[in-house]
Amino acid sequence: MKIPFKDLFKKKKKEDTTAPKPGNSETKKKTSFFDKYLKNRLGKSAVQGEEIVGVELNANEIRLAQLSNNKSNQWILDRFYVHKIEGLSEGATVLENPDKIADELKLALQKSKISTTNAAIAIPVTSAIIRVVTAPLMTDEELLKAIDTDSLWENLVQLTDNLADYSIFHQVINKDEKSNTMDILFVASKLSDINNYTQIIKKGGLNAVIIDVKCFALKSAVDQINQIAGSIEDSNLTAILEFGLDENYVMILHENNPIITDIFIRSQDRKTLIDSSNQEEKDALVRRYLTQVKQAVQDFETKYEKRIRNLKVTSDLPNVDEYLASFRKSMTNTGFNLFDPLDGIKVPAQLEESVKFNNRSYFSTVIGLAFRKLDVFGYYKFVTAVKNINLLPDRHSMLAKKKAKFFSNYAFKGVTAIVAAIYIILGGLSFWQIHSLNKKIVGYQDVVETHELKTLEKNKVSKELGILKKSLKLSKSIKSNKKVNFRILAQIASAVPKRVKFKSIEYNGSDLVMIQGSAYGDQDILKLISNLNNKKLISQASLASMSAPNSDQTGTQSMKGFTIACIVEKI
Repeated sequence: MKIPFKDLFKKKKKEDTTAPKPGNSETKKKTSFFDKYLKNRLGKSAVQGEEIVGVELNANEIRLAQLSNNKSNQWILDRFYVHKIEGLSEGATVLENPDKIADELKLALQKSKISTTNAAIAIPVTSAIIRVVTAPLMTDEELLKAIDTDSLWENLVQLTDNLADYSIFHQVINKDEKSNTMDILFVASKLSDINNYTQIIKKGGLNAVIIDVKCFALKSAVDQINQIAGSIEDSNLTAILEFGLDENYVMILHENNPIITDIFIRSQDRKTLIDSSNQEEKDALVRRYLTQVKQAVQDFETKYEKRIRNLKVTSDLPNVDEYLASFRKSMTNTGFNLFDPLDGIKVPAQLEESVKFNNRSYFSTVIGLAFRKLDVFGYYKFVTAVKNINLLPDRHSMLAKKKAKFFSNYAFKGVTAIVAAIYIILGGLSFWQIHSLNKKIVGYQDVVETHELKTLEKNKVSKELGILKKSLKLSKSIKSNKKVNFRILAQIASAVPKRVKFKSIEYNGSDLVMIQGSAYGDQDILKLISNLNNKKLISQASLASMSAPNSDQTGTQSMKGFTIACIVEKI
C-alpha cells in the first residue's frame, strides 16, 4: 500500500528532551566521529584503490583509456587505444549492432593490453533524463521511504513510462533549511538500454561497474584537469559546449546543479560540418548555432547573476578550429577554448604517438571515464553528486562485494594505525563475516527471482479476482430474465474506468446489451466506449443517449448520465 506523498513530510512530534537519556550524547559523538572517519579516510582510500578502464563506444570506433596516480600524486596515462570499426553503414548505432560492437571490443582489449576488467562507460545525453527537482526537506530515512513507495518520483518527475522501466540514480545536491526545501539530482535511463550496454561490455570481456552520462563524464575530465593545473576557476561554475556530429548542448554546472540546453542542428548541417566548401552554408550554420548558445548563456546569467566568461569546447570534428574562430568573432565577450583532456597528464613514451592529435578534446569523454573510481563508501556523495552518478541497475549488490573486498585488503595492508587497530580486534571475525556475506550475495539473485515470480502470480490472481467481483456485481443489476454469457459480462466489467458508475444492464437475450450509468466527464464516457470496442466479444459499442449533469448521492460533484448500446457476439 502506497503512502500518500504529502504524509511523508509531516513533522513528527518532538520527544520530551528535558530528561537526558543515558549514554545518548556519548553515542552520538562516537557515531559522528566514526562516520566522519569513514567518509574522509576509508572513502578516499577506496576511491583511489580501484582500477577502472574508461570505455567509450560508438559505431565508428572504440576508445579505451586507463589512468593511475603515482606516489607524487601525478596522473599517468597507463593505457590508451583507439580501435576503428569497419563494416557498419552510415548512421548505425551501438545498440543496433551489439554483437558487432562486442566482437570489436574484444579485439581492442587484446591490442591495448588493459590490466583491469572493471569498466566505466557513458551513455549519450539523449538517452538520459536529467532533472533537478525541489522537495520538502527530509532526513535520509524519510527520503528513502518516499522513494521506496514510488510517491516521490511520481509527484516530482513526470515519466512517460512506469518507474520500473527505468534505472534511476538520485542525489541530494543542496539543502535550504530557511525554505525547508532541498534540491535532488534525478538521473534516469531506460532499463532496457542500460542492460543492452552492459551485455555488450560483458560479451566484450569486461565487467561494467559504472554507467555514467556523457555530459557528466566530460565534467569529470574538466574538473580533474583544472585541479592538475591549479586553476583558480570557480569550482562551482563550469561551462561546457559539446559541438559535433552526434550531440550538441551547453552544460553549465552551478553549485552542483546541471543546467543543460540542447543545441539543435539539422541533418543538412551535419553534412556541412563534415565537409563543405560553401562558405555561405558554413556562415549560416554558425549563425543558427550561436543564436542558441547565446540564449543559453544569457538565460543562465540573468537567472543566477553569474558571468560565463569561458566555454570549454569538446568536439569530434577535425576542422573544429575553423568554427571556433567564427564563434569567437560573433561572441567577443565569451571565450571558446578547445579542451585538452590530457593537459598535465604524464604520457609515457610508448603512448606519445597514440595521442598526437590537433584536436584532443575528441578523447574528453573516455578520459573523464578513466578518472572515475568506484565510490564504495559514498565519499563523492559528500563532495559533489555529479562525480558519483552510476546508472548500473545492480550497483548496490556490486558495491557490497567491492566493500567486502576492500575491507579485507584494507585490514591486510594497515593503511593507518587506527584502521589497523580496528581490524586487529575484528581479525578473528572478519573471515566468517566475509564468508557469510558472500553466501548471502550468491543466494540473493535466487531470492529476487523467486520473489518476482510470486509477485507476478499474486498480481495475476488479484486481477482475476477483481474482474470476478465486478462481474458478480453487474450481474445483480441485470433487468432481463435472459441469462448473459459470463465471458461477455466479464469483458464489460474489465472495461469500466474508475470514474464511471453503472446503474443497470439490460439484455435482450440475443445480441444487444444496454448499459445505463453515470460519469464525471465526457472523457470518462468516451474511455468506456473505447474500452468496450476493444473487447473480443463486443462487436460494436456506441453512445445511445446522454443526460444533463446531475448531483450524485453526496451532492458534491455533478455527473452525466449515459446509455450505451453494445452489440455482442453470439456464443
